[in-house]
Amino acid sequence: MKKTILAFSRVSPSLLEPYKDDYEVIIISPELGDMDAQFEAAISNAHGLIGGSRRLGEAELAAAVNLEIVSSISVGYDNYDLDYLNRRGIMLTNTPDVLNETTADLALALILATARRIPELDSWTKEGNWTQTIDASQFGCDVHGKTLGIIGLGKIGEAIARRGRFGFGMTILYSGNSRKPKLEQELGARFVPQEELLSASDFVCPVVPLTDATRNLIGRKELALMGPESILINISRGPVADQDALIEALQEKTIRAAGLDVYVKEPLTNSELFNLRNVVTVPHIGSATTDTRNAMAKRALENLLAGLEGRQPRDLVHFKK
Repeated sequence: MKKTILAFSRVSPSLLEPYKDDYEVIIISPELGDMDAQFEAAISNAHGLIGGSRRLGEAELAAAVNLEIVSSISVGYDNYDLDYLNRRGIMLTNTPDVLNETTADLALALILATARRIPELDSWTKEGNWTQTIDASQFGCDVHGKTLGIIGLGKIGEAIARRGRFGFGMTILYSGNSRKPKLEQELGARFVPQEELLSASDFVCPVVPLTDATRNLIGRKELALMGPESILINISRGPVADQDALIEALQEKTIRAAGLDVYVKEPLTNSELFNLRNVVTVPHIGSATTDTRNAMAKRALENLLAGLEGRQPRDLVHFKK
């Protein structure tokens, strides 16, 4: 009897087409109607799940009596109930490393966009306001030669630091759970307490997973330490920053600006952030390029097939019998 693969998002039918002789393949699609209803109808038969951006816990998986593995097309896995998956003995995999460079590109794009006020001045120009030579009210701030503070110098943080250091001659400060001597030597990076990083950096970029310890890592106290000329860049997870405190800081201009790819609630359809000129908002596009998403899906498929075939997946997050 064939095992069943249920693809619940971010998977091109062509990726799974070669495996239809060996597996029953079900692909959820908005073209087929309500995606939640499709998921609920198929979950009891599924041995393996592949996709991303769906909350999966006991309520969603109670009927998944055959489930062996969830292969997530993502790096973060805070939307999965790890305790429940552990109790059930269901493997969980993710796709680390594949999106490091692409996400770092976005972080630098947000740094430049906020510093030079690109979206704001694009709208200002298109609205017909450019009727004479610009003055100081349209000025931005420099990026080159400034100080970039990275909270969590993992692989994505490292990729951001390289761009800042070698592309823009920035001074690199970092904080986190451990020192990186090789990177300190290569990048001239300096390991400092988080409080010092916040007060000394022109750009602050947390690059951490969402855990109980990192939730609201950037709150009112931390934003106050940053100062009125600093800019917050968040490409990690929305709840890493206290969104209400951030809005307040942007309104009162206790920080200069923010560049955001992630939010407490997503999709973000109605927010006070939209009324602020000193914030750049993009819709969680850290990995959203064709090449990177295809690479992530292929990596997730490799993990899925390994698990279903009784091999240990390359990117096993956890598995407790």
